[in-house]
Amino acid sequence: MEIRPVRYDHPDAVRLDTEVQQEYALRYGDGDLTPLAPEMFLPPHGLYLIAYEDGRPLATGGWRVQDDTAEGYALGDAEIKRMFVVPQSRGRGLARRILAALEADAQAAGRRRMVLETGTEQPEALSLYASSGYALVEKFGYYRTYESSRCMAKPLVKAE
Repeated sequence: MEIRPVRYDHPDAVRLDTEVQQEYALRYGDGDLTPLAPEMFLPPHGLYLIAYEDGRPLATGGWRVQDDTAEGYALGDAEIKRMFVVPQSRGRGLARRILAALEADAQAAGRRRMVLETGTEQPEALSLYASSGYALVEKFGYYRTYESSRCMAKPLVKAE
């Protein structure tokens, strides 16, 4: 297993993003409409990772700087996007490994808090984040007015 950084527009990233969008459509009736661009995931303002095994891409995840207080974010936030594991590789801890790598990178980049938006139709995601130290917070971002939206956060810096 190898986790490596790639651009968000890398062919493997595009393929897995298509798969996650199809899963969102099955669960919610539509894909994720949050505007994203490859530049949002370029260091030091973000990172996009893919887990590979025997050359096959199995899981993805990224973070991007998010300081837009008008949409409910706080200065110093790093937003997790596109966490996804292909169905046949679930239950192997891939998402947890990518999440830990994203948190470490965001903290090294000076970000103070990891935030994410998921939904009621993704109980496995809610469970992963809760077991990784994330707590529900006031809604933010593109889906902040949606009833099915759940926003979570985790501090990256220890309280002084």
